[in-house]
Amino acid sequence: MTGSIWVRLRHENEEATASGIYGLIVGAAVLVTSHATTAIRMEIAVLTTLIIYWLAERYARIVAERIHQGHRPTWRTVRRQLTTGWEMVTASGLPLLVLILVRLAGVSLENSVLAALVCTTVLLGFSGWLIGSNGRLQPAERMLSILVAGGFGAALIVLKTFLH
Repeated sequence: MTGSIWVRLRHENEEATASGIYGLIVGAAVLVTSHATTAIRMEIAVLTTLIIYWLAERYARIVAERIHQGHRPTWRTVRRQLTTGWEMVTASGLPLLVLILVRLAGVSLENSVLAALVCTTVLLGFSGWLIGSNGRLQPAERMLSILVAGGFGAALIVLKTFLH
């Protein structure tokens, strides 16, 4: 099972899946706090922030490897770091598509952002479902997993409501 609904929530390894979940949360946080006045500017703010986070994470991994291994990173290490972790950026593709499509349908920017946040919350909840199914959790544990994962998105929707 790929765990996808136009976007992959489950990837080839734990690190990639975690990066995708983290990217959804960071992307939603940018949607909540951005003061962009158009959907395109909002999209640019989210994508730019996610790319900066991705670069910072990759840089931190290279530096940490140097600190702990006591030598310069090899070109192979640098190449590996620069070709992985993109799930942090790409996971927000569907919420950003929702933002643009809802806005193009004539809905206000504020409500378009809300639609993208709801999409993010559903994706996070679905990731909680995947955690539960693949982790062989009991039904109550699975529900808790869904609620915790989706709770991040719900908390951001509440924050958006209070900020604006």
